[in-house]
Amino acid sequence: MGRKVLVLNADYSALSICTVPKAFTLVFLNKAELVSDSQKGYLRTVDTTYPLPSVIRLHRYVALPYKGVMLSRQNVFRRDGNKCVYCGSHEDLTLDHVTPKSKGGKTNWDNLVTACRRCNSRKGDLSPEEAKLSLSRKPYKPSFIMFLRDFAGSIEENWVPFLGIKE
Repeated sequence: MGRKVLVLNADYSALSICTVPKAFTLVFLNKAELVSDSQKGYLRTVDTTYPLPSVIRLHRYVALPYKGVMLSRQNVFRRDGNKCVYCGSHEDLTLDHVTPKSKGGKTNWDNLVTACRRCNSRKGDLSPEEAKLSLSRKPYKPSFIMFLRDFAGSIEENWVPFLGIKE
């Protein structure tokens, strides 16, 4: 059961994504309500059939002090589509500082990109211009909603109204 469920806060803002068993448990224990069910199946017990959750809303508001995307190796890879920003390769990926650390480059979303080992070695301690490499896209910090929408895998149709996607 690899399906994902969109979890909304009490104010209908996107909060996270969870598994179907976790979502069903929250609904069954009356900690959340089923907003939308998936038309692709049901949850069955010996004598009862339940709708397969797709979107649930928590009954109590959860205040999150920081709702951003954490800077991590895997999240940078996801943002860059698991390919080198210099040559497009999917093999032997590493992280690269666009402005090298030795030249004052910081370790943040706006300076880290995914690079294959070959391009990273070729670039070395130089800027992309000095190494005669061009970035296929400029690095950026993804927002939480953008991360849910674009990098969480497949998105069901009934998630669209809650993620700010224009149809």
